[in-house]
Amino acid sequence: MSFALRDHTADVAVEATAPTLDALFEAVADGLTAASCDVVPETGERFETTVSAESREALLFDYLDQLIYERDVRLVLPADHRCAISGPDDSTPTDPAPADGATWTVDATARGVPLGDVAAREIKAVTYSEMTLERRDGDWYAYVVFDV
Repeated sequence: MSFALRDHTADVAVEATAPTLDALFEAVADGLTAASCDVVPETGERFETTVSAESREALLFDYLDQLIYERDVRLVLPADHRCAISGPDDSTPTDPAPADGATWTVDATARGVPLGDVAAREIKAVTYSEMTLERRDGDWYAYVVFDV
C-alpha cells in the first residue's frame, strides 16, 4: 500500500495504490492526513465511523468527506486509518456495481490527533474533480483531489 501527494492547481491530490480495496481507502485517507501536516504525533484516541454509499466511488468520496467532518467536529486530525469495506449482498469489492438500491459500506477507525498537537494545513473539501477509482494490473488505484 502506498500513496503520493501530487501538486494540483491550487489544490492537492493524493494518488494511491494498494492490493485490496480496504488498503486503498486506508492509503488515500493516510494521504489526506499527510496533506494536512508534515509530522503526525502519536497522541490521540481512536474513534469509529461508518459510511454507506451507492457505489465504490461515492463511498470513497463520502468517507473522505466524513473524515474532514470528524476533524471539524472533534477538532482532531484523523490518522492511522483502518477500513473494512463490504459490498451489496455480500458481493466482493471487485463487482462492477451494486444492484438497484444496494449500497457499499466502509466501517473505519482512525486515531484522532488533537489539532492543538499539530501544525495542520486546512483541507477544505474532497472533490469529484478528476477522481479515479479502478483496478490496474491486479492492484487498486485511486486519484483524489482535495480543495485547500
